[in-house]
Amino acid sequence: MNTSTSLIAREANVPVIRHRFVRHSGSALIALLLLAAAMGSGGLSDYGLEIGFRLMLMLTLAEAWNLLAGYGGLVSLGTAAFFGVGAYAMVSLLNAGFGIASAWLLAGSGAALLALLLSRAVFRLRGLYFTVGTLAMAESARLFMVNHNGFGGATGIFLQSDPPGLRALFLLAVGLAALTTLLMSCITGSRLSILLRAVRDDEDAAQQMGVRPFRIKLLAFLIASFLMGLGGALQGLKLGAVEPYGTFGLQWTVNVLSIVIIGGQGLRAGPLVGAIFVVALGELLADYPAVHLLLTGLILILVIRFAPKGLVGLMGKGRAAVARWSNKEQAA
Repeated sequence: MNTSTSLIAREANVPVIRHRFVRHSGSALIALLLLAAAMGSGGLSDYGLEIGFRLMLMLTLAEAWNLLAGYGGLVSLGTAAFFGVGAYAMVSLLNAGFGIASAWLLAGSGAALLALLLSRAVFRLRGLYFTVGTLAMAESARLFMVNHNGFGGATGIFLQSDPPGLRALFLLAVGLAALTTLLMSCITGSRLSILLRAVRDDEDAAQQMGVRPFRIKLLAFLIASFLMGLGGALQGLKLGAVEPYGTFGLQWTVNVLSIVIIGGQGLRAGPLVGAIFVVALGELLADYPAVHLLLTGLILILVIRFAPKGLVGLMGKGRAAVARWSNKEQAA
């Protein structure tokens, strides 16, 4: 790490991250991937595969959103737009004769292209204005898809061939989540993470120190939108049909936001802990949707008010308190 980056890290109150952390994160990730693949190959029922698929999908989306909001301070409410573009592109490309792998990559690239085209406009906005601007973008995309007959209008489009089996889809979701988590571990252990957090803490000060905020934010925006597009493509492949009300629905944005806030915004383990918590809560209260919404809202309020670093931050404080108590006992 060069001198200027270290200076930016100190000014932004960002710790210098060691490569050993990235290596250990990658090792743990590979172990989890192998375990999940082994479980999915024969040990899970269809219900377990459905829950596993949803968990992996939400983890992917949460990791991408955490890069934007947690590390870059870009609180975007446009997740549904990139998710929807990925889903529509996947089904359209498969119907045009593309293979699953090529269609999947092109679907993610389509979402990244949308982010690139909109970046000049949305990056002129900061703070709450950026958040509202991305929400308006997502709603505009949904309304366009509803009224544009080229993509089936409100009815949507259907996959002309049979989608892969549930077990294959689960393994694809595991692979996507694993690659996303590995990518995020590498990014958060790199110079980009320090520059992102410097821009998040004080964009003007970072710019005076030689950082180019637009390029840093654009890179994070493109990576996150690409991953969201891949997630949408996988969901479109699973459903075999896409329509604007569900695919571009605001629920995708709200779910991802809830996962990251509850798990821990800007923390590596936050998306994983939040995804497990939110998916488990949703399944426990599946028969009581009104109670689910009420309880989720209440939990969000409590977390924002009393645990701004989420469950992971709360557990960290608990471990620190236990360590201090143990040290006092030993000293006594």
